[in-house]
Amino acid sequence: MSTHVVLSAGCKAWRSLSCRRAELWLDLTLGCGQTFRWRETADGHWTGVMRGKVWTLTQTENTLWYYVYGHQMNPGAESGQKCKVKEERRSGGMMDIKEEEGKTCTVMSDLDHKDEDLLRDYFQLDVKLEDHYRHWSAVDLHFKQIANVFTGVRMLRQDPSECLFSFICSSNNHISRIQGMIDRLCQTLGTPLCTLDDVAYHDFPSLPVLSDASVEMRLRDLGFGYRARFLQQSAQLIVNSHGPDWLKSLRSVAYLQARDALRALPGVGLKVADCVCLMSLDKAEAVPVDTHVWQISKRDYNCAAGISQKTLTDKVYKDIGDFFRNLWGSYAGWAHSVLFCADLKRFQKLKEDIPVLKDENEPKKIKEKRDDGDEEKQKKRKISKKRQST
Repeated sequence: MSTHVVLSAGCKAWRSLSCRRAELWLDLTLGCGQTFRWRETADGHWTGVMRGKVWTLTQTENTLWYYVYGHQMNPGAESGQKCKVKEERRSGGMMDIKEEEGKTCTVMSDLDHKDEDLLRDYFQLDVKLEDHYRHWSAVDLHFKQIANVFTGVRMLRQDPSECLFSFICSSNNHISRIQGMIDRLCQTLGTPLCTLDDVAYHDFPSLPVLSDASVEMRLRDLGFGYRARFLQQSAQLIVNSHGPDWLKSLRSVAYLQARDALRALPGVGLKVADCVCLMSLDKAEAVPVDTHVWQISKRDYNCAAGISQKTLTDKVYKDIGDFFRNLWGSYAGWAHSVLFCADLKRFQKLKEDIPVLKDENEPKKIKEKRDDGDEEKQKKRKISKKRQST
């Protein structure tokens, strides 16, 4: 039976490319809710489907390691370099692999450069993330504090079709449930790719498959609820009115034009459209705003947008997006995703390494306690006065 590979186990088909952790931190980038196809299958090892292939990724401080399942190798023609690796556990429970004395693997870095090109495109490695972090930190003190710990949060360049239908599923949902829905969608309608440790991996369903009239009921049976209709109807509209290449063609039009085009699809509002624009259509200025981002804007930036509102209206949505675009510039969507990542419950342990945030919160807690105490004293005085007057 095929199993998930681990770098330190001496597997012969690992390949690598140079990439600093500050440019890409897999744990944060793949675990922050922008994609739902990756799982951590061993400490620091992420396995998922990308571009119709099954991959396992891991990293050292300066190297991104990747393994593509299905590659057949001729043992007599092996080439590459020897790398000695050892697993180590870092603070915060994250796994690190150091290139030093330990177990040995063969690195096939010159085998099929197309895979490396796919990986570079998917992670948009041509974007120099550290340069952007420096700019955002220079204009935003709060970002600077977060960035000291939450490094390497990079936006993916996903397949637009997969990204669109994944985020239609995200409506009124949370990350783990969305992942389950996407798994069931792919297992039911996607092409099988391989099975590892009894886990079956499938490609994402094609537009023609999703547009079939029977899909809505099949997805309702899988627990998709009202989202089943939106998935099938959106796919049908794209196939019948636009064609299979329409979504990718939106990469070449202006941001607002692309967003408006997406919003014409069933089940696609402002936030879903902005997620698709940012995460698959090269619109780095798109800032998806949900209740979490709204709270961040008020709590950490004193943003006045919608301060008296109880619901996130279209105007409030636009004002918050414009606020962050004016602050961070043309890559505002990338910067926003760092703060979104830092606000997720799963990464709160990392925030313990940000002493400035701790120090800022302490006076606030003390003040709240004092205010509560003063309020209690005032109540007691009022009661006492009433008693005396009677």
